[in-house]
Amino acid sequence: MKKIKIIVPFPFDEKGVANRRAQLPNEFIRPEFSVDFVPVKNSCAFGDGYYDAQLMDMFIFEAGLKAEEEGYDAVCIDTVSDSGMYGLRSRLKIPVLGPGQIVFHMAGILGHKFSIITMWDEWFHFYKKGLNEYGLWNKLASMRSIKTRPDVKELLEGKEEIIFKKLLDESNKAIEEDGADVIVLGSTTMHQSYNFLRQNLPVPVLNPGLIMYKLCEVFLELGITHSKKAFPSPQVIKDDEVFSRLQKA
Repeated sequence: MKKIKIIVPFPFDEKGVANRRAQLPNEFIRPEFSVDFVPVKNSCAFGDGYYDAQLMDMFIFEAGLKAEEEGYDAVCIDTVSDSGMYGLRSRLKIPVLGPGQIVFHMAGILGHKFSIITMWDEWFHFYKKGLNEYGLWNKLASMRSIKTRPDVKELLEGKEEIIFKKLLDESNKAIEEDGADVIVLGSTTMHQSYNFLRQNLPVPVLNPGLIMYKLCEVFLELGITHSKKAFPSPQVIKDDEVFSRLQKA
């Protein structure tokens, strides 16, 4: 049995974690894999700027440091920001995957230009960072938002009639006006809109958290992990200092 740790980027209770867990239907998990959605101890509020992004990096990094010791075979990060991913790749030998990197590359495979459709403009900084690091600006048609502050705990529940239409309208604009031939959901918090959008749009719609998980299974089946030449291990391990400084946070 291969164990996968999916780090939830907010310190949610059981209901909040269950809302995140719902993006991965049980039928998508193969029998030889087990999955734990594990919330961080603390985090940012909304990820609405560089200050919040730094907090998210820090606490996701802390949540993944002991994954190998805990018996996990891989770590997945449940946010398109890929927060803490490179740091954890340096610290760990097991695969560490983020949905942003994966879904942007997947969109480039499936079409010529993709658009990122998201909740509000305040998350654009995450996508800009990812596009810079992964060198994929040439594949981007546009970034569009519905200018609605997200509810990172309840997600889109109870707001489907309004939110789904707004997401559909912006997606159609991205296709018709910006030249997008693939639509990427800009957050794993938007997974509830996935089926609606893919049924009502003429181009592929990518659900980042689901694609990340399935690729994680492939990595483990093939025995693939990140390059330690690209992400060299630290010469001095200071995990205990990280934990001692964050334990009261």
